[in-house]
Amino acid sequence: MEIGSESGAVNPWGLALFRTMKTVRPTTSPEQSAYDKWLDQTSTREEARRDRVHAAEGVIPLSLWLVLFFTAGVIFVYMLFFADSGERAVVQGLLMGSVVAVMTTTLMVVGILDSPYRPGIGELRPVAMHQTLGLIEQTRAALQQDDPLPCDADGRPR
Repeated sequence: MEIGSESGAVNPWGLALFRTMKTVRPTTSPEQSAYDKWLDQTSTREEARRDRVHAAEGVIPLSLWLVLFFTAGVIFVYMLFFADSGERAVVQGLLMGSVVAVMTTTLMVVGILDSPYRPGIGELRPVAMHQTLGLIEQTRAALQQDDPLPCDADGRPR
């Protein structure tokens, strides 16, 4: 997502979970309830993944960027006509500079929001995932579990 595209590969965890759950035949009410809950959570997880992948692509179309830059140019030219020969250059520069600064920062914020996974100012990091992994490690230590994890550090099934 940092480079603004997706891998296009199928989520390997989704396939592994699907294969596992395909063999399950719930018969009792609690089993059926658990199975339904798993299906709901799977749907929610996959929808969230699609949303993240979509956000990595950027959602602001070129036509909107063109309109934003055109509007910024029109405001800049409009401000040039406010020049008053009776005012000192410092005052005119301050008026013009403040408008240009606001337009520039607005365009920069729109650019940052258009691709939030790109490294730099305003980037989104997987903080919640790191916290969850830390919680899992703490829980495993508290329960004295040392059996091997089902995946490697990159998330590939073992």
